[in-house]
Amino acid sequence: MSRIQLALRVADLDAAVDFYGRLFGTPPAKRRPGYANFAVAEPPLKLVLLEGEGGEPTRLDHLGVEVADTAEVTAATGRLADAGLATRTEEQTTCCYAVQDKVWVTAPGGEPWEVYTVTADARPDLEGATTTSSCC
Repeated sequence: MSRIQLALRVADLDAAVDFYGRLFGTPPAKRRPGYANFAVAEPPLKLVLLEGEGGEPTRLDHLGVEVADTAEVTAATGRLADAGLATRTEEQTTCCYAVQDKVWVTAPGGEPWEVYTVTADARPDLEGATTTSSCC
């Protein structure tokens, strides 16, 4: 199973969680301080909400494709490199309160895309288990 990921920086996380919960008819799959994600079945979407700073309007943070396992991330890495795209891989990185394997590429407009899989949930009390701009 693959699904598109859309990560947004939002000024008011509680209001965004309420809105997107109503829009997609589902509660967040994960909620942590400054972070929430929705695993939407239809349309297949992973919506990630990251709390922004200073009341800025909502903006795109990054895009992604969530895949089933590390083998699919490895295959995507090879396919993207063979297509001439510069890739950056991360293995067993703690990001967005989860342990992930991923590959990053950057589109011509500067928007970051990741192909990733979650290998384990991360406890929020672990060092590095927060959502930061260097993570997501």
